[in-house]
Amino acid sequence: MSSALDRLKNLTNKISSYETARKDNLKILKILYTKIDIDKKVENFSDLFDFKAINLSGASLLRDSLGEIKKGKYLQVLAISYDKTAVQKSKNISLAYFGKAENVDVVLKDMVVEFIIRYRFEKSFMTLSNYYDIIGTFKADE
Repeated sequence: MSSALDRLKNLTNKISSYETARKDNLKILKILYTKIDIDKKVENFSDLFDFKAINLSGASLLRDSLGEIKKGKYLQVLAISYDKTAVQKSKNISLAYFGKAENVDVVLKDMVVEFIIRYRFEKSFMTLSNYYDIIGTFKADE
């Protein structure tokens, strides 16, 4: 019986830590949103999450090479919007342009990379919540 109770405690702790991490992430994401001037293109913070995705050119987002500059490329934050009624369904929108990646201040570049990762973290929670709600509409045979 204690094994089941231990598993429940571990699960509860994990869920609690995810929620705490999410709350902290949103606070920092809002700060970065203004620090790297995304607020100049997207006036309302919540509107960021209307985009299908936000990507980065000019620096790596891979775990093994996170933040590594791509020589000859430009550091730019790109949002992908999606309109299913349009002829061209998806569209890239520049949210911020910083110039040649190798010329961008390292602190600024790191903030941009952090912004993208934190955005994706929150977006994944939103996606999870959406699918959780959708699953709730099904009545599983038991």
